[in-house]
Amino acid sequence: MSEESSGRPLTVLVAGASGFVGSRLCTALVEAGHDVRAMTRHPDDYDGAGTPVAGDVADPDSLRSALDGADAAYYLVHSLDSDDFEEKDAEAARNFAGAAGEAGLRQVVYLGGLGREDENLSAHLRSRREVERILAEGPVPVTVLRAAVVVGHGGISWEITRQLVEHLPLMITPRWVDTRTQPVALPDVVRYLVGVLDLPEARGRTFEVGGPDVLRYVDMLRQAAQVEGKRLPRVRVPLLTPRLSSYWLAFVTDVDLSTARNLVDSMTNEVVVTDHSIERLLPGRTLGYRESVELALAERRAEEQADEQAGRDEDTPGDGRAGGRRPATTR
Repeated sequence: MSEESSGRPLTVLVAGASGFVGSRLCTALVEAGHDVRAMTRHPDDYDGAGTPVAGDVADPDSLRSALDGADAAYYLVHSLDSDDFEEKDAEAARNFAGAAGEAGLRQVVYLGGLGREDENLSAHLRSRREVERILAEGPVPVTVLRAAVVVGHGGISWEITRQLVEHLPLMITPRWVDTRTQPVALPDVVRYLVGVLDLPEARGRTFEVGGPDVLRYVDMLRQAAQVEGKRLPRVRVPLLTPRLSSYWLAFVTDVDLSTARNLVDSMTNEVVVTDHSIERLLPGRTLGYRESVELALAERRAEEQADEQAGRDEDTPGDGRAGGRRPATTR
């Protein structure tokens, strides 16, 4: 295929199409006119944007089939809920890189994590960098976007923030709440992901993405509380170890223990944008943290209202012709 951007709609596979970022990305790619293959292990259950295709990153044969005839692919797969996620993610990346090369793709786009490699990265962030390296060793040019906390309804890091604010009248905090991070709004991440697709200047490059605000985790909690009309006093517990901290997170939120442990380990690493080249390549205003929070909460409320309406529709008697109930509203 030509090394220049074709300017035409592409056939694009999204690995991780059912996830927090992947589901929104599929919608945006379809709206941009691309033929989207939403890769999932359970295509019969998929109801998002794009055409569902069967594929599993642990099964190279399924990847070959899913990628056959595609122009490009997004790789949005992680295994934070597993104790051996580093090994799983490395093997999955090797499988995907090999299948992408066999399919002759023109580009793979990967969403990784921010963090300086000279700062003793956590296992989670080290795994993200290892996946970058493995994908880049394949024959297909890789574009990497590195982000910190992505703020949007349904994201694990954001859900932890929201649930801590809503469940705790008094905030008991470990040391990591003073770590600096640069959150980014979900719509901005999706805009960047779509923007680098088939862009010659983006192939083989790594970009750092973030919103305009650099905040400590405790600042993020306080601002989220303010948006929700709450006050969040805190008590510092400096001796709360990472392991105890992960148990605490799993206790006060609905995140599972393995994910909590892996995320807490990463919260000791400062994750701030130092390279702003993506802003020159794809200029545009990014949402501030408070705006991101408001948007995430509004989406949550809209989803709850839709669920309530669906429940009311199920409970509404039929019009007498069939003597039953109307079908539930679908979203």
